Amino acid sequence: MSASAKLDMTDRKILDILQRHAKITNAQLSKDIELSPAPTLERVKKLENAGIIQSYHAKLNTKALGLGVTTFVNVKLAKYNKENTEEFLRKANEIPEVIECHQVTGNSHYLLKIITSDIETYQKVLLDKISAIEEIDDVQSMVVLSTPKDSNTIPIP
Repeated sequence: MSASAKLDMTDRKILDILQRHAKITNAQLSKDIELSPAPTLERVKKLENAGIIQSYHAKLNTKALGLGVTTFVNVKLAKYNKENTEEFLRKANEIPEVIECHQVTGNSHYLLKIITSDIETYQKVLLDKISAIEEIDDVQSMVVLSTPKDSNTIPIP
């Protein structure tokens, strides 16, 4: 079941519901998709085993945790080669404030998502941790002012 063509409407319903309510019980899920509990659980297990469902997460409120500043940082490496890329990724993965790292096209090589408590803390992360990575040639920061949409649900084809 690796291709989306093998997902039927019931699988799609399961995926949609689980994206929005990961803590739903199997009993409630089976009611919502109008299928008995045993086949519902079997379908969920099949989706997990196929790697379509990778994990379950709690979505945390960053502001309630005192993490009020989200920043996206474009990173351009000094030399874009295997060694520099591997070393940059190793170092970026060691920085807990970097919560996402995407390889991108365009004028930069990577896009980092960084979450900190405030601008001063972000500046410290940028100067002490990001700028300390020798493989980086240039960084450009974009501070998030607001987030009108923050959805973790993926449209299911």
